[in-house]
Amino acid sequence: MLLSLVAVLSMILAACGGETTAETVTVTSIVEVEVPGETVTETVTETVTAETIQFWSTETQPERLEITKGIIDGFTAETGISVILVPVDENGLPESMTSAAATGLLPEVIFHPVDFTIGWANQGLLDTAAAAEVVESLGADTFQPGALELAAVDGSPAAVPSDGWGQLLVYRQDLFDAAGLDAPNTFEAIQAAAEALHDPGNGFFGITAATKGGEVFTQQTVEHFMLANGCELTDGSAITLAAPECTEALEFYTSLTGDFGTGAGQDVVTTRATYFAGDAAMIIWSPFILDEMAGLRDSAFPACDECADNPAFLAENSGLITSFAGPSGAPAQYGQVSNLGIGTGSNTEAAKAFIEYFLSTGYLDWLSTSPEGKLPMRVGTADNPTEFIDGWKTLETGVDQKAQLSSFYSEETINDVVAGADSFSRWGFAQNQGQLVSAVYSSLPVPGAVAAILDGASVDSAAAEMVSIAEEEFELVNG
Repeated sequence: MLLSLVAVLSMILAACGGETTAETVTVTSIVEVEVPGETVTETVTETVTAETIQFWSTETQPERLEITKGIIDGFTAETGISVILVPVDENGLPESMTSAAATGLLPEVIFHPVDFTIGWANQGLLDTAAAAEVVESLGADTFQPGALELAAVDGSPAAVPSDGWGQLLVYRQDLFDAAGLDAPNTFEAIQAAAEALHDPGNGFFGITAATKGGEVFTQQTVEHFMLANGCELTDGSAITLAAPECTEALEFYTSLTGDFGTGAGQDVVTTRATYFAGDAAMIIWSPFILDEMAGLRDSAFPACDECADNPAFLAENSGLITSFAGPSGAPAQYGQVSNLGIGTGSNTEAAKAFIEYFLSTGYLDWLSTSPEGKLPMRVGTADNPTEFIDGWKTLETGVDQKAQLSSFYSEETINDVVAGADSFSRWGFAQNQGQLVSAVYSSLPVPGAVAAILDGASVDSAAAEMVSIAEEEFELVNG
């Protein structure tokens, strides 16, 4: 029995670029089987009788693959163009793209996180002109402005935004109301609430947030706080992490988590477990927590005392903050966007047709794979400007149980989550430093600094090491 598909492309015939006679395309998939640690390689041969393109996707879960295949079937029926779906594990995507480029066989369409977009564009792996043509055809004003900005090179989209999520500060609305606390949308309000509700003697903490070194989850969380305080990774010509705004944010975050948190070494699993146990007043997490908080996923089920009688207790009694601000910054929300890129030298006309279908006729099916974490980056059409936002709100989320988010969260809350996508923030992309972002997300100097401070290092020494590593990465990327 197959548990997951981590397929990588072994060989694709040049015919995939647009021949209309019958061709045989050989794809080698690497699959994990039930025996722990054992893998087998199977060669699957597909015969196509029409123009054929490749679609690489990092959505490798079986149920998401089935939905994707359904979209592809609809596209083929409408256009006569066949699409070979190649699931690629996200961690192996850069290597797979490099290998494909070396053979001159880049895929037509690549679904990928924005982290790779600018770097690939600068390396010439993406047909940025074709992507811009798709955005123009669909209507730039039908996309979230923030998503287009993150994907832009020299003001023009290098890839087409598909979907994304914005990081959330989730807090116990019931406890805040009972204590008369303001919503935690500033550093000052976050600190005041954490201090007021922190009760470690009874196993309750003011906040649970990522503190483990070497973790992208920690990077994402701390970057949110740094962005909120006006701290940027770079100005495009140098690393700017030594700025006072950065040190101030780093000191605030480590004091907050050290004094009112659950301690060092907290990660994506332990933070969620603490909040789900009813043992924390606040948590920083992605919106993928929303269906779990409502009791819709058995593998991550709420365990608070009240949850025994009402699994959705936390969802019904939690507030969501999308953007918050530090004393030296303006409200900001960390956002992650996934894009559809077009491979250079591929069949761009067929690729453009596929993306336009994908983001119109097939779009709501695609978003349905995980609505809580797939906010539509294309909000509507010229005729119906909110078509996809409205459709997204009707989609059911969850794994073991299904329900609409509106069953647990207010319309105002859901609208706030959607509105946040207008202005997602990230380090480096506005400065055309996507390759630097990728490098920093590999070396992770920021999580290292957090872990060091919580382990006893001074803020100044940890910050200096953080800056030094980032400067080394800048030199490697920019020469």
